[in-house]
Amino acid sequence: MDSPKASHTGNRGHEKGKVTVIAGLNASGKTQRMERMRRELSSDSVRYVAFCDTYGTATDRSYYLQQRWNQHDIDQETPTVEQALERSFLLSGPDTPERRRQQHQLYELMGMEPLLGLYVISISSGELRKMQLVKTLMAHPRTLILDNPFIGLDREARSMLSQQLLVLKQQGMQLYLVVARPTEIPTFADEIIWTSPEEEFAGQATAIPHAGHAANPDSGSQSAGAPIIELHEVSIRYGQRTILAPLSWTVRQGEHWALSGRNGSGKSTLLSLICADNPQSYACDIALFGRQRGTGESIWDIKRRIGYVSPELHRSYQRNISTLHVVASGLKDTVGLYAHPNDAERQRCLEWMQRFGMAELAGRSFMQLSSGEQRLALVCRAFVKDPALLILDEPMHGLDLKRQQLVKRIIEDFCSQPEKTLVMVTHYEEELPDCITHHLQLQ
Repeated sequence: MDSPKASHTGNRGHEKGKVTVIAGLNASGKTQRMERMRRELSSDSVRYVAFCDTYGTATDRSYYLQQRWNQHDIDQETPTVEQALERSFLLSGPDTPERRRQQHQLYELMGMEPLLGLYVISISSGELRKMQLVKTLMAHPRTLILDNPFIGLDREARSMLSQQLLVLKQQGMQLYLVVARPTEIPTFADEIIWTSPEEEFAGQATAIPHAGHAANPDSGSQSAGAPIIELHEVSIRYGQRTILAPLSWTVRQGEHWALSGRNGSGKSTLLSLICADNPQSYACDIALFGRQRGTGESIWDIKRRIGYVSPELHRSYQRNISTLHVVASGLKDTVGLYAHPNDAERQRCLEWMQRFGMAELAGRSFMQLSSGEQRLALVCRAFVKDPALLILDEPMHGLDLKRQQLVKRIIEDFCSQPEKTLVMVTHYEEELPDCITHHLQLQ
């Protein structure tokens, strides 16, 4: 761990730092409480990083689902990570040798060096999260508010961030952290403000048994059915950067895969190829449900049998429509709903929302939900058409442990049907359901 004098924040004299945690279940009022505190603290020395910074904001309506993988959208005005960070650096203070030294130390601590030459539009959600944090820390705030600070980060990045937060506290910074899980409360927290009863919040940790998972990639293959996903030496490169090294992979009907790897290892890119959201998917040797990619099928043919949720979908779903219509859009494979559901479709959506414990939110605007409720609605959207193939990319971002347990049970019920196939991505081992039979780790 870096010593306090190595931090980028500089010497704050004899100020005493403090870490205040706002903790509670989803929709318990954490964000509203934090917003009130933010207004009370309002000054030039206060900086705020929200969960939605990873996924865009309500005004970020130009973003669309396939944008991250569509290199044709990159023009001379599209910034690289280095350019975006440099712009923030110059706006946040004078360009001095000491600040440059602190900047490079922060880059090294947060593992930013490999990302600097990449376009912001093309980095993963976890990498984007790290970039937002670095931009904020370069402003040398005296007070820093972080809403769900560990969301989207792999294990190593979470450890790095925790170390940096401790250093910031030691140097006198006032830190406010909003969290939805007991495991995200730092051991060095000084005060916890509960927006849910403490016993109910803390009790989540013992309510969820640790899942045991098969480590043998061949386990279950004897009873597996026909190939659902077939990739043969598939690779993706953008310029000089290899996003996905040559990979051959077969997923058979009835198999349940956990897909893992560090931020930027190519997990979401791999899934974008399967779902045909990546334009390069038609240049790769891919077969889905026994049909070779590029043999005349439409994008709707590909998506018809797939239920899907991802950070990119969450970011593109900044739409002021009812939560029911968000769930119903899963029946049409659209982002947004362009035709109202009929009575049977509406009833089907309400039944699924009831299973996810959110039927009372059906008429509420998606943009008025908490970040955790939004994610839960998008997970419900993936299930609503009872797909043959379920692809869940970080489905439990922002969910408290109570809702995490609920989602795990629903996934396990889904996978108890022998013809159902699952591919799931998560940075948290404890989020994996017990039904996982196979593992693929990307380096």
